[in-house]
Amino acid sequence: MDDAFQAASLTPSQPALQPASQPTLHAVADATDRCDDPLPVQSVHFAVPPMRTITWRVNASATLRVQVTQVWVTRARSPYDHWVQPGETLRLERGERIWLSTEAALPARVSITSAWQPPFAGVRRGMERLAAWLALLTLRRSREA
Repeated sequence: MDDAFQAASLTPSQPALQPASQPTLHAVADATDRCDDPLPVQSVHFAVPPMRTITWRVNASATLRVQVTQVWVTRARSPYDHWVQPGETLRLERGERIWLSTEAALPARVSITSAWQPPFAGVRRGMERLAAWLALLTLRRSREA
């Protein structure tokens, strides 16, 4: 029986038969989705009022995305300014200070998205640095003795 005729002759209560050797497209998509699960992220959404300037200190490497109207971005250590159009993104580095403003009559909607960090991640990182410094200091003193 030909496949087109078989598919047309099935009633809604009968499932379509597929050869066992060919996985369905849905099963393949599910398998790849499980491998590509994104890491948790945190996003901050806010509006930049018209004709005003907002400053932001970036605590973790992040991506700035503009939703509604273009935004003028000035970076502290950069000689260049950026006009970010709606839908565009700009990569921001940890520790960077930026200034955001818009010349449009409407507020600009902006989001800053970064990887989620567990609570006290900064304290933990500081303690690891202190422990490494103390280990290095101890190693130097033992070599001197």
